Amino acid sequence: MRRARGFTLVELLVVFAIFALLIGLVPVAFERMRESAQYRDVLRGMLADMRSARQRALAGRTDIAFTVNLDQRRYHTDGQPVRDIPEPLQVRATVAGSELSSQGAASIRFLPDGGATGGSVEILRPSGAGTRLRVDWLSGHVTQEALLP
Repeated sequence: MRRARGFTLVELLVVFAIFALLIGLVPVAFERMRESAQYRDVLRGMLADMRSARQRALAGRTDIAFTVNLDQRRYHTDGQPVRDIPEPLQVRATVAGSELSSQGAASIRFLPDGGATGGSVEILRPSGAGTRLRVDWLSGHVTQEALLP
C-alpha cells in the first residue's frame, strides 16, 4: 500500500506561524540596524573630520575649526561639506566660551602649532549609550571614550 505524499494541515500551520513571526520581527531588527549604522556613520565622520582638521592646521599653518551646530543638527570642518546628524541621535558639545555662537554652533579650533581650543563632543544613541570625542587643548590630539547609559 502506498502512502500519499504531501504536507499535513498541522505542518502547514506551523510553517505559516513561523513566517508570521519572522515578518513581525523584521521591521524591529531593520530599525535597530539602521540606527546603529547612522550612529557609526556620524561617529566616524566626526572623528575623521576632527583629525583631518588638526592635520590641515599643522600643514597649512592656519587655524581650522570643527563646528557642530546643535540647533540645525549639522557638523563640518572649515572648507569641507556640511553633514547632517540623523534625528534619533543626540549630540552635546563642551567647548571654550569664545567658541560658542548665538546660532547654536560650538567650535573646536585647531591651531597651527598643534594645539587646539579643546573640548568634547558627545554622540548619544536613543538608549543613552554613546561616545565622547575629546580634543586635548595642549596637543590637539583627538581621543574617543565610551559613554554608558
